[in-house]
This record gives sequence, C-alpha cells and structure tokens, in this order.
Amino acid sequence: MPLVKLSTDTFTNSTSQHATEVEPDSFAFGSTLVVAFQVGRISSGGASDIGFAISTNAGATWKNGFLPGLTTFQGGGANSAVSDASVIYDAAHAVWIISSLTIGSSGAAQVVVNTSPDGMNWGNPIAVSQSPDPDKDWITCDNTITSPFYGHCYVEWDDVAQGGLVWMSTSTDGGQTWAPALNPGSSANAGGIGGIPLVQPNGTVVVPMLEPFGSAIEALTSSDGGASWSLPVQVALVSDHLVAGGLRSDALPSAALDAAGNTYVVWQDCRFRTGCASNDLVMSASADGVAWTAPSRIPIDATTSTVDHFIPGLGIDPATSGATAHLGLTYYYYPQTNCSAATCALYVGFISSLDGGITWSAETPIAGPMSLSWLPSTFSGQMVADYVATSFAGGKAYGVFAVAKAKSGATFDEAIYTTKAGFDVVAAQGRYRSAAERPVEAARPRPSFSTAVSKIR
Repeated sequence: MPLVKLSTDTFTNSTSQHATEVEPDSFAFGSTLVVAFQVGRISSGGASDIGFAISTNAGATWKNGFLPGLTTFQGGGANSAVSDASVIYDAAHAVWIISSLTIGSSGAAQVVVNTSPDGMNWGNPIAVSQSPDPDKDWITCDNTITSPFYGHCYVEWDDVAQGGLVWMSTSTDGGQTWAPALNPGSSANAGGIGGIPLVQPNGTVVVPMLEPFGSAIEALTSSDGGASWSLPVQVALVSDHLVAGGLRSDALPSAALDAAGNTYVVWQDCRFRTGCASNDLVMSASADGVAWTAPSRIPIDATTSTVDHFIPGLGIDPATSGATAHLGLTYYYYPQTNCSAATCALYVGFISSLDGGITWSAETPIAGPMSLSWLPSTFSGQMVADYVATSFAGGKAYGVFAVAKAKSGATFDEAIYTTKAGFDVVAAQGRYRSAAERPVEAARPRPSFSTAVSKIR
C-alpha cells in the first residue's frame, strides 16, 4: 500500500538517537487532520521535540513542523526532553491543542499544552499539571454544540510518585487556563495509566485506562463537566502475552467514540490463545462508560496462528454509529510470536468493520518487515510506539504509525507515515470475511449497549 512520509527528524542534539520519530496521535475535524509525535527519541525518556503534520484537504497533501518552547532544542524552551503527545480540536473556541509532557534536566516532568488557531502556527506551552511526577497525558474536548459542557477540554495523566493516581484537569477557555487537577479519590483502585478521555454527546466524559499493575482495563466518568469524577469501574481483566525481542509494549488501551456516544476500547490480550501463546486484539464497548460488554476477539487471523498483535490504534468515522459504525484499526504485529531480538520481523497492519465490530474485513499489511535493530532504544526496550492512531476524514481511515528502515551507520531512518489517500473501508466491504470462513466469530452476539506502576515516557 502506498505510504506518505509526514515528517523527518532534523534535530542534531547529541542526547537523542537521530533520525527517529515515534508514538503518533491524530485527530480529524472536518477535512483537517492533525498528527502529533515525538521527534529525536532519547534513550532515557522523551525526545528532542514534538513534531506535527497537518492536512487541510482530508489527507490529500500534508505540511509539517515542530512545536515551539518545549525544549532547549527548539523555540527557546528550557527542558531537556518532551514526550507523550496528544492532539485535539476545540470547536467552541476554534483552536487546536496538543498536550505533551516536558521533562527538565533534573527529571522533573510537567503536562503542558500548545495551542494553534489553524493547526500550523503554534504558541508557546501553557502549564497544566501540578502533581509531583506526571506521566502519560491525554487530551480531549467536548465538541457537541448541544452538550451542556460544550467547549470544556479535559487533560488526563497519572502520577508515578503517587502510585499511578489518575488526575484530571479542565479548561473552559480553549486551553489558555486550567482548573486545579482533581482525582477520583485516594483509594489505590483510583490509579491507572494510559487513560484516554472521551466526551459523549450528552457531555459525559468516559476515561478508559490500564490498571496501574496492568491487570485490568478500567474506566472512570464525569457527568458534571469535570467538577467531579467517579471511581474506576472494571471493563475487563487483562491477559497480556509478553511481546518477544525486547520490544517495548504494554496492554495500554486505544479508545474511540461513535456518533451516538458508544465507547469502544481495544487492547492486546492473549485470553483466546492456548497457553497465552500470543496476543490478539480484543474489544469491549459501552453506552455509558459503566456497563461494558465482554471482550470479543478481533479476528485478524486464526487463534491457531503464530501471529502476535500489539499496540492498537482505533478510529471511528464520526458520522457513523451503532450497528453501522465504521471502525478502523491500525496495529503492529509479528508473523512469528516466538522470535528473538535478532529474528523478530515487525509489521504494520490494518483491519476495518462496517457494523460496529460485529464483522471485520480481511487484514491489510501496510508496512514491514522491520528489524528491531532499526528502532531506537529505551530503558524499557526497543521503541516503535506506546500508541499509534487512526482518524477518519472524508469517510476514509488514516492510520498513523512509525516505520523504520535500515540504519546508515549509527544514524536511524525512522519516521511517521500514513497511507496515501487513506483506507476506503466501504470499498473493502467485498473483502469482508463470510460466516463460513469465520464460524466462531459469526456466532458472536452483537454487543448490547446498555445503560506496579512505572514511568513509560
């Protein structure tokens, strides 16, 4: 499948592994798509800067740049690294916002946001967090004009020094100021990591996340515009197969909403494999963020295959919902789960659904194979991403992901890519598997929409 390279690491600071770009997030509003990602990955954590790419014509052409004021390497910042980019559009205030995690020379971190009126010209960072040791931030905004909290934006992060305690902060002025952060309480059960806030059309915020020790997917909610937050409820227990080769990967969830406000959560899980031999991608859904369907397996291949799937990025066409919701899922995988650092072959794949995840298309290989030696190193393994992204524009799905090529000496060749012209999930309908080809999945009932912590920077 033809790919488009969205950016290039042009930094030269000696602390980074150049040229590397990792861990993209994306968001689409109308025909505009904005992508944010790390540029120049630093082994001890973070990167030289946060890069961005923007298309104003539904993915036909792209421009790119780097955020100012975050690090000493770009725009007069004071920090030695930055990590964990997340991007959103605030329709009420007509502003794009990218949240990220700055890391000072002492290791102290802070959640900040940069804002832009057009997705191309960005202001200097604005502080958000006040907690001692923040990690893994994520941002969203309420873009439903009939919502009582239209224009509220929400940033989530967890605090490592406080046992993974989840914090939430709210802005009502386009990200210019942020209210003091709140958490769901002091209970250890209120911790989490990798939370993804999403806002339903009625203004309820749902935040799926991974339990601090990686044992379960949980979700917390707010129904009063972020004035208070529930304690987390359990979505499902997690059975996570350790990905081979020393690749950095956790069962962090990817989550998205359909037009009706149904929340879908996907994560890597080995429950359907004999002996937990490899990971499938599994999905649970909820109408209210409280009652969740039992995890269902996304049938990328047979349960008897040797394929290991991980690092999912879920997107949903915002014009679709329920039984006709269009889902797109980008992910990484190994064809052979039992591989070593020298032999593991890393690929990017894509799969889609036209009926809210009841049936799925045949999988589409997008990129690879990649050798793990082509990826930058971190304190927790070789890194391609902790998360990737999928967004819909013009009815087409745009997966956004890192692709690495062979190094030239000590110089890497890893950048952020998307598919040229996107992926037409409706045109792929003829490639959807029949019930005869997938007897186990065909028998799966339709979801009923009823009402130890460590830093991974």
